[in-house]
Amino acid sequence: MRVVVIGGTGHIGTFLVPRLVAAGHEVVVVSRAQRSPYVEHGAWQQVTRVTADRGGDERFGARIAELEPDVVVDLICFDLPSARQITDALRGRVRHFLHCGTIWVHGPSTVLPTTEDRPRRPIGDYGIAKAAIEAYLLKQAQRHGFPATVIHPGHITGPGWMPVNPAGNFNPGVFQRLADGEVLVLPNHGMETVQHVHADDVAQVFLAAMANRSVSVGESFHAVAATALTLRGYAEAVAGWFGRPARLEFLPWEQWRAGADAEDARITYDHIVHSPHCGITKARRLLGFEPRHTSLDAVREAVDHLVLTGRIRPRP
Repeated sequence: MRVVVIGGTGHIGTFLVPRLVAAGHEVVVVSRAQRSPYVEHGAWQQVTRVTADRGGDERFGARIAELEPDVVVDLICFDLPSARQITDALRGRVRHFLHCGTIWVHGPSTVLPTTEDRPRRPIGDYGIAKAAIEAYLLKQAQRHGFPATVIHPGHITGPGWMPVNPAGNFNPGVFQRLADGEVLVLPNHGMETVQHVHADDVAQVFLAAMANRSVSVGESFHAVAATALTLRGYAEAVAGWFGRPARLEFLPWEQWRAGADAEDARITYDHIVHSPHCGITKARRLLGFEPRHTSLDAVREAVDHLVLTGRIRPRP
């Protein structure tokens, strides 16, 4: 099939595009800049690249339709107007439309593991917007026949970018402290959770949804590792990678926040208030999804790359 991937040079597209090519599809990648994927792969030589900037382009949906796709994978839709525009442009003209959502549509975790059918209680602009898009697309599928599927990744990680760290933010100094055997202070008791997923496993879910169109249209699926990590357990594992014991201390949230960088604290709060632990039973049952990486496997690959590129410097 002819597959158009919008935002195909980012985290997910880096792995999804080579998988699509290997499966025999004709692939068109649409991005606003001709940047390279995070990991080079020979399959990109067989990909058609199209430059288009979604922001403010009232004809963006029409431009995608003009590419005459059988399948569209939209990895960078972040607001409802954009979702409406592209849906209107593709209605009756595409066999399958796959949207990249987020587990943030659930809001704070309640019953664990969280399943796809739990009521949506999003908090924050990002989760609220993504939940609105999901609701719109699934309604279009179930009531109007638009062939939409929604995939909800967890904390995407892999080589080439900074993963969410054991303090729940993106400060590389957290990994450096663990590598150096220094004390790391975590909020509360370090029992909040994060749920990483390797970008290639997310790509696997998109491919599986395409291959099982009859059961995936009109549905949403989690794309996460099979288990979540507590911040404490995560920190202990990372320290062990560097041959160090984890020297952890804990502070109540307000005290921890007072001693942290404001932006780090904002990101940490977003992660610990959600404390995600989403299940993959539905994706396993209907799509045959089985993650190739555990959460720690995925993070370790990213951390190894950070060491290789000098962003983390282990001591002898």
